[in-house]
Amino acid sequence: MSDILTITLNPALDISTAVGTVTPGPKLRCEEPRYDPGGGGVNVSRAIKRLGGQSKAFVALGGENGAAFKALLDAEDIAVEHFEVSGNTRQSFAVLESTTGRQYRFQLPCPPWSSDQTDSALARLEPLLSGGSIVVLSGSMPTEVPAAIVETINKMAVESGAELILDTSGQALTAAAANRGPAFALLRMDGAEAAEVSGRTFSSPAQLADYGMELIRAGAAHRLVMSMGASGTVGVSATERFFCSPPRLETLSAVGAGDSMVAAIALELSRGGSLRDAVRHGVAAAGSAVLTPATELCSKAMADEILEKVVTKEI
Repeated sequence: MSDILTITLNPALDISTAVGTVTPGPKLRCEEPRYDPGGGGVNVSRAIKRLGGQSKAFVALGGENGAAFKALLDAEDIAVEHFEVSGNTRQSFAVLESTTGRQYRFQLPCPPWSSDQTDSALARLEPLLSGGSIVVLSGSMPTEVPAAIVETINKMAVESGAELILDTSGQALTAAAANRGPAFALLRMDGAEAAEVSGRTFSSPAQLADYGMELIRAGAAHRLVMSMGASGTVGVSATERFFCSPPRLETLSAVGAGDSMVAAIALELSRGGSLRDAVRHGVAAAGSAVLTPATELCSKAMADEILEKVVTKEI
C-alpha cells in the first residue's frame, strides 16, 4: 500500500449552523455552531480517515484561527505537517435555512501570501515527497500564489517518483489543463469547471469524455475524473472511457462530496486498485457525504452500502 500525502495551501476553519429563515434586517438566532478544519486537502485526509485509511496532511496555517484549526486536526488524530504562514487562517460559514432546506455558504478571503512564503512552502514540501506515494493537491490556491505552482509541485512529485492527483479550481485549474508535461497522474474536475476552462458546454458523459481524451493526448494528465453532479462521474484514461452512476439519493448537504470522492479515489489507488474501481469508490463516498448534514464528510458504512448500487457503463 502506498503512502498518501495531502497538500492544502489555502485551508479554512469551517463554521456551520442553522436558522429558521434567512431574512435581512433582524438578528437571526442560530443553532449551536459546529467547527471543522476545512480546505480541499485537509478534507481529503479527514475523509480518508473515515474510510479506514491513513494519510499525512501538509497544511499552511497562521494566527489564532490556525491554532484552533491545528487543535481540531489533532483531535481527529490526523498526522499533520504544519507550515506556518503570516496572517490568520481564513474562515468559511455554512448556514442551513431549516424551513426550506436551502444552504447558504460564505467564504472569507485568505491571508496575504508572499513570494518568499511560496518558496519556503516548496522547500518544506520537497522532502515529504517520496517514491511510490500518492500526493493529493486539493483546494483553491492563496490569491497571491502563481497558478503555475500546481505544475511546479507536480514536477517535484514526478521527480521523486510520486503520483499527483490534482483537484483545484480557477486559474490553477486552467494552468493544469494547459500543462504540457510532465503529465498529472490524475486530474479531477466537474462539468462546470470543464466548461469554464474549455469555453464549451458539456451536456453528456460522452462529451466530457471526449474533452478528457483531448487533455490526455495533449499531455496534461494521464487520467481524468469528471463529475456530473448527482447523475454520475466520468472516468477517462488513454485506454478506457466509462461512466459511474450512483443510486438516487436525497441530498442534505453537498459540502464535502468532492473531497470525499477524491479521498476514496486516492485510497483505492494507494491500495493498487484500478481507475475504474477508484472512481466507483469515489462515487460511493461522495454519495455518502451528501447524506450527511452541514460540513460532515463521508461515512464508510454508507459508502460501502452505496458502492454495491453504483452502475458502471462504457462510453
